Amino acid sequence: MTTLIAFGIAITTPPLSGELCQEGCIGYPYLESASRFPRDYFWMFPAILATLFYIAFMLSLQARARPGSLLAQLAVVLGNMGALTLSADYAIQLTVIQPSLLAHEADGVAMLSQYNPHGIFIALEELGYALMSAALGCSALALPRATPLDRAVSKLFLAGSAASTLAFIWFLTRYGHSRGYLLEITIISIVWLTLIPGAFMMAALFRRDRGTPTSTGPSSTR
Repeated sequence: MTTLIAFGIAITTPPLSGELCQEGCIGYPYLESASRFPRDYFWMFPAILATLFYIAFMLSLQARARPGSLLAQLAVVLGNMGALTLSADYAIQLTVIQPSLLAHEADGVAMLSQYNPHGIFIALEELGYALMSAALGCSALALPRATPLDRAVSKLFLAGSAASTLAFIWFLTRYGHSRGYLLEITIISIVWLTLIPGAFMMAALFRRDRGTPTSTGPSSTR
């Protein structure tokens, strides 16, 4: 739900810089962005919550995976790396950019600002969501496939991870360093659109598992 809320708010606040901006665009060094706070930052609050819940989600997937699966452990590690990267990225936007602009301390703001399509914020988002996508791919290979819903979840996670990989290859090949935030928008959309239905599907599996006591198999590790 937090991912769905973050996605909905983000869609209603399109970027006011870079390739997709049509009018009222904010240009380098992005000092005009002070007037856009907090409106353009609202989506980050549920995104941070979603990122933290994602860690719990990955731990739950590990508990449901095949006992002793190294892929499930790798998924948790990659997921934690991605979550830490994104949480720090969003925290910098919320606690550093606006105070610096209000204090007329503009040094370094352009490189950190989310409005900079070539800045640190975009780079960290690309990295963070790439790690999260890779984690989902590893989980897909480690999860049991005993029922049609199990298999559907695995296919969804694998498809999301594959789509993210293909997006990376295509944007890097097609645009290189001129991709701006096009790759970032694409990969964040892929990950969120994978997580939203995937979380609801896993919730149904977890609910089913609670009513199916067993001493062996994946449910015994929960």
